[in-house]
Amino acid sequence: MTQPVLHLDGVSRIYSEAHGKKVTVLDGASFEIGQGEMVSLVAPSGAGKSTLLHLAGLLEKPDAGEVYVGGVPTVGLAEDQRTGLRRNDIGFIYQFHHLLPEFTARENLMIPQLLRGISKSEASSRAMELLTYMGIEAREDHRPSELSGGEQQRVAIARAVANGPKLLLADEPTGNLDPETSDRVFKMLESLVRSTGLSALIATHNHELAKRMDKTVTLKGGKVVEMKF
Repeated sequence: MTQPVLHLDGVSRIYSEAHGKKVTVLDGASFEIGQGEMVSLVAPSGAGKSTLLHLAGLLEKPDAGEVYVGGVPTVGLAEDQRTGLRRNDIGFIYQFHHLLPEFTARENLMIPQLLRGISKSEASSRAMELLTYMGIEAREDHRPSELSGGEQQRVAIARAVANGPKLLLADEPTGNLDPETSDRVFKMLESLVRSTGLSALIATHNHELAKRMDKTVTLKGGKVVEMKF
């Protein structure tokens, strides 16, 4: 049997608030994503979507349970090992593009590759390949302020996969876009994920987008449960 790309096993996350009050966001939650699987995460604000994404992306550690990325248990890893996994095996897309404003579209794609140790020429070639795939190769030398919202997010999507990750995590990746642009950008994201065999967990409030993925999960009582439309 193929190893899940992401496996949360009995994960709990508890936050402390003022006056010693504790809030349990995840309570023994278990969840996995298989190779090439595209999963949507739909849940109301405050239910724990961001917490789940942070744990999956190794940005936080659970209070109990284990997070496996590519079969590797991560909770006990040293921080530099966790950072290495994040850089090499996980791609992130946020609602706001978070592109570096002083760099061009191509340079924004090159930077994560250079940090991984890829040569400048190879990083530049890979960046242009991805920009071409996303249909914005003509904008390679434009800075983020010179790009439309849809173009900025397409650059952000391309940047997320520049290092060839196993897992893509996206938090409302089209949430800031108008409906027409959102649909166009999501189609490109979906095509990129499908063509590369990536596994993806995509948080969205858009049920129509969620229905286009392989399955949908939600959060109930601190657990991850499959959702049927």
